[in-house]
Amino acid sequence: MIDTHAHLDACDGTPGEVMARARAAGVRRVLTIGTGIEGSYTAVAIAGAFDDVYAVVGIHPHQAGVDAGQLHRVQELRELLAGPRVVALGEIGLDYFRDYAPHDRQQQLFDEQLALAAETGLPVVIHTRSADSDTAARLAAHPGRVILHCFSSPALLELALERGYYVSFAGNVTYPAAADLREAAARVPADRILAETDCPYLSPQPVRGKKNEPAFVLHTLRTLAEVRGEPIDGLAARIEANAAAAFGLPPLAPLLRPPLPLPAPSP
Repeated sequence: MIDTHAHLDACDGTPGEVMARARAAGVRRVLTIGTGIEGSYTAVAIAGAFDDVYAVVGIHPHQAGVDAGQLHRVQELRELLAGPRVVALGEIGLDYFRDYAPHDRQQQLFDEQLALAAETGLPVVIHTRSADSDTAARLAAHPGRVILHCFSSPALLELALERGYYVSFAGNVTYPAAADLREAAARVPADRILAETDCPYLSPQPVRGKKNEPAFVLHTLRTLAEVRGEPIDGLAARIEANAAAAFGLPPLAPLLRPPLPLPAPSP
């Protein structure tokens, strides 16, 4: 199994401790995400320290308001994107829900990073909240692979299916009130579904109240398998294969032992 979206620098414990718990749970690879220039350097450093961690670098839309100077640092990403363990540009996009940054600045930042991704040929990891129309419009002409991270906009599902985007589900798909997300998860094609934690946020329902971490992605996997009517092991392998295709990851070595038991279902 793979966690396609984690913030290892923000979890409880050192990245080494977090990864040890992930491996013990059967999580074999993790993508750690930058949300600004400094955070992206941190993600690259963490990925460089582990054989089973890769980095995604980019400038989050919130940064367009918190630090307007980030708008002038997009080109600094170019060198980071050339790193051997960097597999995507993200998380980037638009967030009109928190509204921490003016919309025009968010749009400029998003457009510049999409252009850089198109130039480098790397996939983009998209953050979008309450900005469906503007997000869809800006992605319309983008030629590369698109991953809709922490999918929470059912109104974007038809467009995602039409355009062949990858759709990644986080712990919120397990919440009792998230029936619309589970319905969406049941409709995503087998070759386009992904899973993530977005840790340390959005802990799945069975561990809600605890700080999230990559080991907990297995709870999300169980819910996805249930709503799709698929065997858990089969879906885990499919998600791993999808992630390898989406992010250009090298093939995994075969397991030398059976995977560890998955967590028990929530009561």
